[in-house]
Amino acid sequence: MSLETTEKRLPYLSEVLFVLISFVLIMFLFIVQFEIPIQLALLTTWFVIMLVGLRIGYKYKEMQDGILKGIYDGSEAVLVLIAVGALIGTWIAGGIVPSIIYYGLSIINPTIFLLTAFVICAVTSLATGTSFGSAGTAGIAMIGIGASFGLPIALVAGAVISGCYVGDKLSPLSDTTVMTASLSKVDLIEHIKSMLYVSAPAFLIAGALFLTTGLFFVDGSGSVEQAQQTMGALNEYFNIGWHMLIPAVVVIGLLAMRMPSIPVIIFGALLGAVWASLFQNMSFLDAFNILYNGMSISSGVEFIDNLLNRGGITFMLDVIVLILFALGVGGLMEKTGILRAICVQMLNWANDAGKTTLTTVLAGFFGNFFGGAAYVSIITASKITEENYDRLNIDRRVLSRNTEAGGTVMTPMVPWSDGGVFMAATLGVATLSYLPFLWFNILVVLITLLYGFTNRFIWYTKSADDTEKVIPAEKLVN
Repeated sequence: MSLETTEKRLPYLSEVLFVLISFVLIMFLFIVQFEIPIQLALLTTWFVIMLVGLRIGYKYKEMQDGILKGIYDGSEAVLVLIAVGALIGTWIAGGIVPSIIYYGLSIINPTIFLLTAFVICAVTSLATGTSFGSAGTAGIAMIGIGASFGLPIALVAGAVISGCYVGDKLSPLSDTTVMTASLSKVDLIEHIKSMLYVSAPAFLIAGALFLTTGLFFVDGSGSVEQAQQTMGALNEYFNIGWHMLIPAVVVIGLLAMRMPSIPVIIFGALLGAVWASLFQNMSFLDAFNILYNGMSISSGVEFIDNLLNRGGITFMLDVIVLILFALGVGGLMEKTGILRAICVQMLNWANDAGKTTLTTVLAGFFGNFFGGAAYVSIITASKITEENYDRLNIDRRVLSRNTEAGGTVMTPMVPWSDGGVFMAATLGVATLSYLPFLWFNILVVLITLLYGFTNRFIWYTKSADDTEKVIPAEKLVN
């Protein structure tokens, strides 16, 4: 058959399987077998998808437009990465992150630290609405404190990321929360209320798990010496004081006031440079340069150097390239109809609340896995499966809740998604290392599926046209 046809069509199942198997095989060979950068694996995948695209009738220019649209749709995440990279560098140089670590070590008990890190990051993300910003500020400090207590870094990262995604999922300031409500055609507050049925028990269970792990598996007495050594090194290299925390308070306050996140984070990075100049014996020119090049210190303590030699826009360049290539894959998948073909197969099977919930979660996961971004996953989960909710008379609040479970919270689970790449780079922990400890995220997915298949907290409308009168599923079943 000729590669170019005159009419476009939806890919056949065999063509979809060819793309999916090729994607997984390329990832395995490049990353595991040959240790080739993941960026090149994603770029190679472009050409596999293009081959199928040509076969089903698309011209190269059309597919290029799909790549560009995919990148454009995720461009805000790239700008946030640039801003957070600059912020991390100057907040280390300005003594902000070192002061948070210092005071945290002095007041936090090692046995309850995992719960504390989870709650602090949750509160920060709820107040700011950004998981990236929360991980880049409070998250880095928690990693430093946890490492000083001698805790496994992957476990600490799991607590940090779990907390960061509480707010990313529930905060009315979160762009993913607002986007999900909008795409699902649900009132924002009603969307958040619906998610509480899942998020509240997930938060409590995850908190109990982190507390139990700390109480029974953390040796508090053995952690004190290393913590004191860290505090001594920080106090020797940085000027530590309560006034170092002012930039953090200002940035969190501005974000809580619903100011735009990108200019606020950049403003916070500039404040860090000012603080480095005023309080850390650094010229303003050198401090300003850290926005781009990041922090570089040689304290003589290997642990401190590994923790604090990071940040700057250049620190995020590899991450940005990876995300751009991943967004390109998502754009190609969307343009050529491969994602649509996958979900059509699932929709034909989904004829009840449980199967519909599962298809939404899977559609979100496919958006993350093949699209590389939370934005893509929210679109695939909501727009591709929404017809099934209307057909089955399931209220769209259930659609929006399930979309967050498959889209937002699963983003940091995929190594090449924007969330997975950012968390791994920022916290210094590989995605597959912290994945088993993302207890909040995992619980959200499990509870969502449990509700779907047990018909609990699934609300129905009397008819497809009567969306105002909502009937509990239990009454319909009885």
